[in-house]
Amino acid sequence: MSERPIRRPRKRSQKSIGLIGLGAFGRLTAAHLGAHFPILGYDPIVTGEIKGVTLRPLAEVAACDAVILATPVPQLSAVIAAISPYLRPGALVLDVGSVKVIPAQIMLAELPDHVDIVGTHPMFGPQSARGGVKGLKIVLCPIRGRHVRPLAAFLRNTFGLDAIIATPEAHDRDAAMVQGLTHLIAKVLVEMEPLPRQMTTASFDLIFRAIEMVRYDAPEVFYAIERMNPYAPDVRRRFFALAAELAEQLDQNGESKKSDQIETAG
Repeated sequence: MSERPIRRPRKRSQKSIGLIGLGAFGRLTAAHLGAHFPILGYDPIVTGEIKGVTLRPLAEVAACDAVILATPVPQLSAVIAAISPYLRPGALVLDVGSVKVIPAQIMLAELPDHVDIVGTHPMFGPQSARGGVKGLKIVLCPIRGRHVRPLAAFLRNTFGLDAIIATPEAHDRDAAMVQGLTHLIAKVLVEMEPLPRQMTTASFDLIFRAIEMVRYDAPEVFYAIERMNPYAPDVRRRFFALAAELAEQLDQNGESKKSDQIETAG
């Protein structure tokens, strides 16, 4: 009697990640995910080697198990139109934009129904992640499908990230102040340079560190934060109104003191 051959369980093939957009944040993404997944990358203006990324044609990159759109928000619709024919059923599509309401609307309306969607916003960039990403925050917005909780668990367990699950609206409401004001103030202070660097206080040093974290961001990041977050204009108007009110109070106090001094002298 012949023995039946032993059937060994087939190993599951490793999930692949397609990374579209290889700018500063795309490269940061590849540097961390490349140790865990094969990453295929596409960027029409990148030709040289990038650590952890295998450059491939767009169609091949879009056919991966997960596709990360690391492109500016204004380009999102064009990128989705280009990749949609190649997205496989059941694939996960993620964006990494600094705003979430508008990208969520675009992805839900324009991506094929057979893919799942999670909006993400890593609340850090290459400057703040130079010492590693452990303890840094990333927001995950469930848009379609059930990937968000497993993704949050993976990011927490693998990288030590503080993964926060929120709606796109909740994200943008907070980000309008958290990011909108930070970038706005930094933009103004950069225009006031040179800033003191020797005779400074600890609080000023912290402000200067904040400026350094965002001063080299691409211009489109600033304009996306300020113009594509539906809650940013109200926050900006309130900030400028309160600043103008404070300036008027200070000017009035100065005039009042000057008048008192004249009357005393008389």
